[in-house]
Amino acid sequence: MVAPDHVKALADTLLSLEERLGIVPSKNRFEGAATVRIYNLLARDRVFESVPVHPAVLPVVEGVLDPGCLISSLSSISILPGEDGQPIHADDQLIPIPRPHPPLVCNTMWALTDFTEENGATRIVPGSHQLPDAPPYGDSAIETVPAEMKAGSVLVWNGSLWHGGGANRTGERRVGIAMNYCAGFIRQQENQQLGIPIPTVRRFDKRLRELVGYGTYHSLIGHIDKQSPEQAVLGEGSDFRSVWDRADG
Repeated sequence: MVAPDHVKALADTLLSLEERLGIVPSKNRFEGAATVRIYNLLARDRVFESVPVHPAVLPVVEGVLDPGCLISSLSSISILPGEDGQPIHADDQLIPIPRPHPPLVCNTMWALTDFTEENGATRIVPGSHQLPDAPPYGDSAIETVPAEMKAGSVLVWNGSLWHGGGANRTGERRVGIAMNYCAGFIRQQENQQLGIPIPTVRRFDKRLRELVGYGTYHSLIGHIDKQSPEQAVLGEGSDFRSVWDRADG
């Protein structure tokens, strides 16, 4: 999906950010004792602005959710040599509604290096998004399969799918970008409106602005005094009409 030069630019920028910002592993079991994660990437560098709107990936996500979807989070996950497997989990398991349910989250993993079973490829439980429960936290007996893929590939999954990062038994790091989306009526994992500086948002194209939350869902959810956030906060855009105004023709 992703051209080699784009993969290289993303990987090089991540390594530069890691060194410049002094990013180190979080040391908790979920995020990993030997996993480097960089959050809020849209606020870090312009190179990441092309990720959420990739023309071959975003339509797939919109098909799972709908065009009103939002960016839930955009972060990197670099699994270092010696890391253990991440606890199996579902990305929507903190949303307190019965399972199974219609898709509320659709997430993607961009492989910036080859993903192999040996270096920590994402491990998945096929069909688990249809189960009535989320996985028990820390259950090491859950059977999984590795989502092996070449650098430049993109893995897409329903947020209810049980999965987790694999163990890295090689001498090289496994690098990926977690580009995660949620339905337009669900709160985002990373607070995009407060986390991304206004001057940065001003340079985003309209679709990216909508994805970070400067639009509205169904011409209602997320408005500010009957204006879109793009109008109310950025002073731009003039085509917003509320769902109730539209209902009257």
